[in-house]
Amino acid sequence: MMIESVRLHRFRNYDDEMITFPKAIILLYGKNGQGKTNLLESLYMGGIGKSYRGIADADLISWNQDQASIIIQFQRSDTQQQLKIILSRTAKKELWVNETKVPQKELVGTLNEVLFSPDDLQLIKGSPSLRRRFIDMEISQVSRPYYRELLQYNRAISQRNLLLKKMKYEGIHPLDEWDRQIAGFAASLVAKRLEALHKLSFLAGVLHKRLSRGTEMLNLTYVQPYGGGDRDHQTNPEWYYALLQRHLEEDVRRQATSVGPHRDDLVFSVGPADLRKYGSQGQQRTAVLALKLSELEYVKSETGEYPVLLLDDVMSELDTSRRDALIEEIKDIQTIITCTGYDDFVKEQVIINNVYSVVEGTATRVRTEEA
Repeated sequence: MMIESVRLHRFRNYDDEMITFPKAIILLYGKNGQGKTNLLESLYMGGIGKSYRGIADADLISWNQDQASIIIQFQRSDTQQQLKIILSRTAKKELWVNETKVPQKELVGTLNEVLFSPDDLQLIKGSPSLRRRFIDMEISQVSRPYYRELLQYNRAISQRNLLLKKMKYEGIHPLDEWDRQIAGFAASLVAKRLEALHKLSFLAGVLHKRLSRGTEMLNLTYVQPYGGGDRDHQTNPEWYYALLQRHLEEDVRRQATSVGPHRDDLVFSVGPADLRKYGSQGQQRTAVLALKLSELEYVKSETGEYPVLLLDDVMSELDTSRRDALIEEIKDIQTIITCTGYDDFVKEQVIINNVYSVVEGTATRVRTEEA
């Protein structure tokens, strides 16, 4: 997988910019507020069709403009392809793959990317929703059926929650049809999560052992805050259906569904120690780094090629040994890195001639000399 170029038209602080990339480690540097992260954001939009920063589409359009566009040329399996995203303040967003208009559920997985941003350092100690989003987006990139099923599941949960509110204030409403649907989706989604987690846990464990110089082994465990820790029926629709019935009274009181993969979580541990509760900041960062590197290997194992890696100002969050380890692992993968400067960059020779200066929405390739 390789991004060859991106053209930004009235996107954020980019007026009309065409940027080409080699298949290498690429450094985007510049002062804060110049557009480095905006550029990375546009590239990641090619993978998922929306901003990873949670920004509304209309707010991605340049000030006083009505429309913006992103055009990405990339290679997949040695075949050139194109993605185009058109944003408008007055019309629905348009997504195009090779001149064919597609819905977002068909876009996901076309351009495989892995993003590592400072927010990812919260994966371990942050809320369970962050960890669910991580596993969902990872599987969705390599399995469109999973992504479609996830969307259907979320719609069913929203509908059931709406009926729960009506039950609390208006009386009885039929839930059985929704409970059957939710139970079926839940069993299927959890089965795919467990399969993916088995691979990710193994890969992350190997990488973590390498990063910690063989002193620690990372484990990932799937947990469900309902069902009494029963792991024998996690992929059985009847089990979820029975739990939905058992928790109905509580759900009506809370006006929310308390059973299903939207409530599940991941636990990161080293030996018997839960890193969220007992891990040092250094241990947590090493675990997240191992997890992000395992994403690269997981996508390759599922698709046959490495994804593009996007690193948004994370080098400043890692110490020298972790930066060294990261550069060593990604030297053969197209990687686009943002930072405020590169003078203190480790292994600077890796990125010579692949350095871009970003100033006020313009990215200019600059040449560097070996120190």
